[in-house]
Amino acid sequence: MSRDITFLDNLNVDNKKLISRLISKVEENNSEHDEILSAIHKNTGNAYRIGITGPPGAGKSSITNQLVKLIVSKNKSVGIIAVDPTSPFSGGALLGDRVRMSEVGGMPGVYIRSMATRGSLGGLSHKTIDAADVLDAAGFDFVIFETVGVGQSELDIAQAADTTFVVLVPESGDAIQAMKAGLMEIADFFVMNKCDRPGFESAISALRTILMFKDHDENSWLPEIIKAVATENKGITEIFENIEKHRNYLDKHDLLIKNRKARSLNRIKDIVKDRINFELSDFYNQEKFLNAINEVVTGSLSPYQLAEQILKVYKDKK
Repeated sequence: MSRDITFLDNLNVDNKKLISRLISKVEENNSEHDEILSAIHKNTGNAYRIGITGPPGAGKSSITNQLVKLIVSKNKSVGIIAVDPTSPFSGGALLGDRVRMSEVGGMPGVYIRSMATRGSLGGLSHKTIDAADVLDAAGFDFVIFETVGVGQSELDIAQAADTTFVVLVPESGDAIQAMKAGLMEIADFFVMNKCDRPGFESAISALRTILMFKDHDENSWLPEIIKAVATENKGITEIFENIEKHRNYLDKHDLLIKNRKARSLNRIKDIVKDRINFELSDFYNQEKFLNAINEVVTGSLSPYQLAEQILKVYKDKK
């Protein structure tokens, strides 16, 4: 390491000031980013990562709030990353989940960070995963991602969590929309929140019908549907029990490590692509490249030929 990073020895669940400082550093693309993540990596892999997603207004923050209180009551620590849409003006986060979850934010063993998606189509930016590594290395037992929950792009959460559940509500045909939006593929189970409202039974029935068409065999994990009223703390125990049930299933079938390996491979590929794009960013603005784009438009050069030329420029630089 080129600089003194012995301060990382003080990284622990209770040192919230250092945790915040490190997450701020990894959010920036400065020279310390790689050094910090490389130094803490040996201490990651212990936290169980949970993804919570679903449409806006489904009550994800209320469920997270209650779930965190339950986890803390079991003498476990939890770090929460609330992923908000990026403000087009300031680049900051808009939803303010930390305000809504202020009830648990000050509890010992709980840390909350709100992060912007920063244009990531999947709802999770690379920096969100880096921040989760900081929380993991600090010693949190659980890391929760609460995502923005809009549309098919939400599939990105599958690249971050060990267990993911989707929160739905009876109104607006959310159960049917779940299938269309691709949430069916990432949900390890579903939570039908606000079951004190009319229509929840028919919504659950519709969702259960959809699940019947999901391919499975006798060893497959079948997503359950949990009824909840988060504002009344109903269904929260069942949610936690199902998280643990899914975790045990992954362990029993040797899927936890297998899934983490697959996610790590995809993450490495994304990092490499980002680094190559960064190194080629100057080239994309050069006059000869802009002229070549004109040739593509006029048909005298194919996109594949130009892409090959770009790769050659990159290789020659090496």
